[in-house]
Amino acid sequence: MFVIDTNVLIYAIDRDATDHVACRGVLERCRKQAEPWYLTWGIAYEFLRVTTHPAIFRQPLVMKEAWAFLEAVFASPGLGMLLETERHAHVAAEVFSETPQLTGNLVFDAHTAVLMRENGVRAIYTYDGDFNRFAFIDVLDPSTGQRRTAARRRR
Repeated sequence: MFVIDTNVLIYAIDRDATDHVACRGVLERCRKQAEPWYLTWGIAYEFLRVTTHPAIFRQPLVMKEAWAFLEAVFASPGLGMLLETERHAHVAAEVFSETPQLTGNLVFDAHTAVLMRENGVRAIYTYDGDFNRFAFIDVLDPSTGQRRTAARRRR
């Protein structure tokens, strides 16, 4: 079980991205498998925010295109959405106390990390090295499938 982070989705749709082929391959393998893998609604909305934003995305999509991409992902047989449970506040408090210096933009990553812990998911495919702050998460490089320890942040 694992989560696919926003940057993997973005690079999977952006043919000009250096990591397009690797991310498209990861996503296509996920879409074909029956075994569980996950997104969060936050990741889906962040994908929409980035891919439709002309100041962020080189060739912004219109919402209809971005949503159609997500709908194709949502149709994957093994995909689930990580959701908050009744334990959410307790798990969030644990993660916040274990992970010092969570401020600003890191709060979004912390929300994903809390959802992962809350739902028993330990791995995330991402290029975002900030997830290494969470000791309970295995950060997997989408290009190699190997555990990442060095930060490599692109967007």
